[in-house]
This record gives sequence, C-alpha cells and structure tokens, in this order.
Amino acid sequence: MKHFLRMLFQVCLYFYCKFLWRCLKFVMRKLTGRCELQRICYNTKPGASRTMKIETSLRDSKSKLLQTSVSVHPDAIEKTIEDIMELKKINPDINPQLGISLQACLLQIVGYRNLIADVEKLRREPYDSDNPQHEEMLLKLWKFLKPNTPLESRISKQWCEIGFQGDDPKTDFRGMGLLGLYNLQYFAERDAAAAQQVLSDSLHPKCRDITKEEISKFSKAEWEKKRMDKAIGYSFAIVGINITDLAYNLLVSGALKTHFYNIAPEAPTLSHFQQTFCYLMHEFHKFWIEEDPMDIMEFNRVREKFRKRIIRQLQNPDMALCPHFAASEGLINM
Repeated sequence: MKHFLRMLFQVCLYFYCKFLWRCLKFVMRKLTGRCELQRICYNTKPGASRTMKIETSLRDSKSKLLQTSVSVHPDAIEKTIEDIMELKKINPDINPQLGISLQACLLQIVGYRNLIADVEKLRREPYDSDNPQHEEMLLKLWKFLKPNTPLESRISKQWCEIGFQGDDPKTDFRGMGLLGLYNLQYFAERDAAAAQQVLSDSLHPKCRDITKEEISKFSKAEWEKKRMDKAIGYSFAIVGINITDLAYNLLVSGALKTHFYNIAPEAPTLSHFQQTFCYLMHEFHKFWIEEDPMDIMEFNRVREKFRKRIIRQLQNPDMALCPHFAASEGLINM
C-alpha cells in the first residue's frame, strides 16, 4: 500500500509539474515576446550549457516537429530550422542570430547521436585475424609502442610486453571488439611519446612518497608490506581496453555530452572520442600511481573511484576534459 501511494504521488507530481511548466512557458512568452528557444539562445552562453538546454526543450516539446528535430539527418538540419522558425512564427530576417545558434546546437546534438552509432558499430565488430586490415592495425600497435624491438612472430609471448594476456591478442578484444584496438592504436600513434612512457611506467612503476598522515592509517603489517613492496604495475593493453569500456559507457549514458558540447563547435566525431580516450589513459595512469594499490586485485576499486571522479567533473556544465585537444577556440558566440 505504501509503495502504491508513493507511486501515485510521483505520478501526480509529474503531471502537476508538467502542467505548471507549460503554464510558466506561456507566461514567459507573453511577458518577453520570445519563445523558450529564443530565451535560451539569447540568455545562455554557447557550449554545453546552451546545447543541453536546447536539447531538453526540443525533446520535451509537445510539437512532433521539435521532438524529432534532435534525430534528423545532418543534411536536413537547415531545413528543420526553417520549419521550426515557421512553426514558432519567428521572422529570420529580424532574428538572424537565432537560426545560427540553433544550427550550432542541432549539429552537436545530432552529431552526438551519430557518434554513439559509429562507436557502437566498432564495438560490435569482432577482431578477425583473417582480415588483413585488422592484422595490419595490430602490428602497427606493436611498432608504435616498441619501435626498437622487432616482433619475432605474429603469435608470440612478446605481446605480453605491451600488456596483452597471452601470445595472441585477438582473444583480448572480445569485450570491446575493434573499438579497443582503434583506441590503443590512436593513442600509440598520435601521442607516441606519452603512450610509450605510460607503457614503460606500467612495466616499471615507481613508488610515490608516503605522507605521515598515510603512515598513521596503516597497521603494522600493512606498513611492513608497503615498505617492502614495489609499486604495482598493470597490463597496459588490458587497461587500455578497460578504459575504452569506461569511455564507451560515459558516451552512451550521455555523461560525455558536457565535454563534447564544450570542445566541438559542430558535430563531435570519432577523433574527439579517441582524444578523450587518450586523456582518460593519461589521467588513469596518474590516478593509479597516486592510489598506490596494495596489489592488482584492487584494480576494480581504483577504476570505480576514478570513474566517479570523472563523472563528478562532467557534472560541471563548463567542463572540458582535455583542453589540450579542444576545439573550443572555434566556439564563437553564436
């Protein structure tokens, strides 16, 4: 009974808020002479703050045209904006800036949805050792990470040197498909020095200094273990595939909208996603060293703590995870 009453209250609250919100929008339009889309575009700075408000407004609209505008083909965006202006009875000659602002927002919104589809396609494509393109990418990964060490054979224990679990890496790509390989190769090729350094550190980790405050938290047995043990390394390639999974889930959940809407002046692309992966690899590596886990069994705990930190950062509407990759200078005040 209590559960039923709670559900009834939530339903009533939903409809009340829905009705109240529509009434408020009507009053605001009468007072300002502007529709909600105009108020958002004129009163909110470009980037995630504006685009996410526009997306919510369009999605929650009672108009079918506005609801479907967030999923149109990119080539249809210009025509869609003309239809929206006509529906809202907005003269484009008097309000030219509105059309420009809406176009920028829709390009980001539609682009994000298309990026999810592109990433999902790669994730669902399994690694095929009979596919020459797949094999070439894998061999390039070795070459970029170990430029001075020839790979003796395609099936080799050498793969463990860059963090794969066995002598044939194809079995490690099952979880993330080609997406994991694409990301690892992008990192190793586009940010070669950093990737090689992270790989080296993962194989030969350095202990960080332990503060007096931390020492006081350890039991005698823990302190003895900490004092005698070396820092714990990790398997570079396996962690890269795991971080790919993290980036994928942040994308699909919508958490990365804040980041992409702030760095991509138009549609976010696969390159933006791969740059974000590079950033996450950098940051996780630093985070792992800071956490200085007792053993590799703590990986899931450290990863979850890292995930929560990234999500907290993404809750800031002004957040851009990797400003050194950003295209934010192209975000003019549209």
